Amino acid sequence: MVRLLGVLAAGLLVLLQGLAGPGAALAQNTARGPSGFPVPRFVSLKSERVNVRVGPTLEHRIGWTYVRAGLPVEIVQEFENWRRIRDWQGEEGWVFHSLLSGRRTALVTPWEQSGTTPLRAEPRSDARLAAELGPNVLVNVGSCRQGWCRVSGDRFSGWIDQTRLFGVYPDETIE
Repeated sequence: MVRLLGVLAAGLLVLLQGLAGPGAALAQNTARGPSGFPVPRFVSLKSERVNVRVGPTLEHRIGWTYVRAGLPVEIVQEFENWRRIRDWQGEEGWVFHSLLSGRRTALVTPWEQSGTTPLRAEPRSDARLAAELGPNVLVNVGSCRQGWCRVSGDRFSGWIDQTRLFGVYPDETIE
């Protein structure tokens, strides 16, 4: 009976959110979610295989599956141990909290099909070029300040313009 009530409550939450319109974060009037962490916030996928559900229970069907660990996603809502996430394409769904990591990662210009983004040796647009990164390169984010993020990967490290990344907010400072 308790489980049935939980499923009904979750269904009602999803229905009400749908009525509130796209992007609405129901019951998120504060800057902190039930977990105690800020909402919204960026995290990354912990596992190579992460099922995204259409609602916040195991009874909800799987909408799609991510197959790459480390991808950045944005938590836009929390419900018990479930997190509603949004990816760089704007797709949203529910993931169990243990499949997410606080490790900060980012994708370089996933909205672009071609071209490169300069990786600089220092956080300045006139600094020496360390590398050129193409779209969808996954980077680890070390820190961000004054519009620049220190990022690294398998064979590169340097500074990148913060606006060229999905996984950090444009004005976010990360220490």
